[in-house]
Amino acid sequence: MTIKGVLFDFSGTLFRIEPTASWLRAVLAEAGVTLPEPELVRTAERLESAGALAGGALPAGPLPDDLAALWAVRDRSAEAHRAAFTGLSRQVPLPDPELHDALYDRHMTPAAWQPYPDTIEVLGTLRGRGVAVGVVSNIGWDLRPVFREHGADPYVDAYALSYEHGIQKPDTRLFAHACDALGIAPQDTLMVGDEPRADGGAADLGCAVHFVDHRPVTERPDGLRPVLDLIG
Repeated sequence: MTIKGVLFDFSGTLFRIEPTASWLRAVLAEAGVTLPEPELVRTAERLESAGALAGGALPAGPLPDDLAALWAVRDRSAEAHRAAFTGLSRQVPLPDPELHDALYDRHMTPAAWQPYPDTIEVLGTLRGRGVAVGVVSNIGWDLRPVFREHGADPYVDAYALSYEHGIQKPDTRLFAHACDALGIAPQDTLMVGDEPRADGGAADLGCAVHFVDHRPVTERPDGLRPVLDLIG
């Protein structure tokens, strides 16, 4: 099989969200709110346990009844995504209720994301080999500014974002949108992701699939490079 196009997941594959404590600290600083360090650490731990940071840890326990149904469809619209994650955040008391929306807004900024060390190298190498690149993400906001700010956008030919289509992985239709945008048949396409259930849906369309570990940036310096060997 000749791979003519590669689809990548976003969070945990090409980029990683900042740690929860850094996320909270940045928002508090922007708002001019000061918390004693032990309290800040405890609050960040509670937010992480709640699953309040999109792209971070999943909720550690059962979801509140009023959020369970919303959680299942959170990536199908911008409104559902914001409501789900601010709803989880509101399970944790903060000094000012407006901080919950500020936390959500922060996670959409380029400053909150860091590319993996080999992201630009791998995307650039694929471009040099004439391989088309797409990004397929379950997400509730426009991630293109993150790619532009970090210098990755020039290497991406198409984006298929769940909230723009009202469908989310593992639905094969989202992968099909990406393949159509690249003009490449699924059978000539490789999907690279970190989540077997969601990203593995590409296999049902006929794509080859390769998984990487969702790890902190410092712990995964070259997790994407094996993709280049798969292309040949």
